[in-house]
Amino acid sequence: MPRQLVLNAFLHDTGHHEAAWRHLNSGAERINDITFYQQIAQKAEAGKLDSVFLADVPGLAYDTGHRLSHGLDPITLLSAVAAVTSRIGLIASASTTLSDPYTLARQFASLDTISNGRAGWNIVTTYAKAAARNYGLDDMPPHAERYLRAHEFVEVANKLWDSWEDDALVIDRDNGILFDTAKVHAIDHHGDFYNVRGPLTLPRSPQGRPVLVQAGASNDGREFAARHAEAVFTAHQTVEDARAFYTDLKHQAASFGRNADQVLILPGISPFVADTEQEARELAHELNTLTVPAYGLAQLQVMAGQSFADLAWDDKVPLERFGQAGNVLDNNRGRRQLVANIVERDRPTLRELLYRLAGARGHNVVAGTPVQVADIITEWFNTGAADGFNVMPPLYPALFNAFVDKVVPILQERGLFRTEYAGSTLREHYGLSRPRSQFAGR
Repeated sequence: MPRQLVLNAFLHDTGHHEAAWRHLNSGAERINDITFYQQIAQKAEAGKLDSVFLADVPGLAYDTGHRLSHGLDPITLLSAVAAVTSRIGLIASASTTLSDPYTLARQFASLDTISNGRAGWNIVTTYAKAAARNYGLDDMPPHAERYLRAHEFVEVANKLWDSWEDDALVIDRDNGILFDTAKVHAIDHHGDFYNVRGPLTLPRSPQGRPVLVQAGASNDGREFAARHAEAVFTAHQTVEDARAFYTDLKHQAASFGRNADQVLILPGISPFVADTEQEARELAHELNTLTVPAYGLAQLQVMAGQSFADLAWDDKVPLERFGQAGNVLDNNRGRRQLVANIVERDRPTLRELLYRLAGARGHNVVAGTPVQVADIITEWFNTGAADGFNVMPPLYPALFNAFVDKVVPILQERGLFRTEYAGSTLREHYGLSRPRSQFAGR
């Protein structure tokens, strides 16, 4: 078969634009209504999208009262979504810094079982101090330590998911044997951070392991993705940067003995879709004028690592504020580097920079007709910049519906995207192999 796009819908309450909730067409009154998310997932499934994704930071961000970025628990919410869908993949964020490996492995195995093989785990190390203080920590561990912990965490989780061989559950009523104890394994893991005996308390889930997803763009993040991730969410402003990242990560994966085709790279795209380019740009401007500066400044401070409150609204943002931010292939904080790149390339005022980041926190915001948006997706996909996209609608549900109804059919007509599901699991949608239990045959 010809290479096919992967399309994931990134759920984010009322939309990815920071002022989306203020728009009259948002679902702001329904952000705690499970049917709101179920209906979005059903729309994604009707459009034959591969998956939906829910991010999570277990702490109230920025504390300005402007936006509730992460509310309902992702695994709980996606379990409810699983009950009203049958094909769409279900990806949830969970932290290796703030979670316990056994509990998390059991939760994702349960989601994979409940959904008949549609679960994915977005592996995050979490840097937010607000989250740390909710878990009895004064601050998060240093960046390098968080990644060391994450490597071991994933190792433990994989062992736990493999602890039941695929044929361990026998259900032999005549001989009174429910499962074969010889095929259920204690993992006996003893490491620098974790000591876990295992096994899990439930048989191996339909996918064997949930699909492993990762979103870090720093040096440590890219190495982690190259070792472990099967899909990578990433942020790029230009197709040139996206190609450089794509090539580098595929080469790193191959250097670790992995099949680079089994590591899918999905840049974020936040599309304003309208019948004319002018209408799309007017909607983007409308949302920008609804932003609250205090929230945007707080977000910029987190991304850039320093305050910009001393600048006037129309002052140019000084590039020297970013010091040695590095480039797309050499940086210690991916999102800081991305913002620095915008400042260096476009020399924006503070107002322009905040508007630029308001759309999707540094992801690529595009405004145009369905054909124009489809053309951008096609170019990135066909020129070695992406295996697909993490679709981040600025406004839910209206602009997500526009993407599904108007852009997806164009991609289907071009032969780039499916018209029907060929499989039933997330691994099958993504074209990923099902891992064999590491304990099989022992």
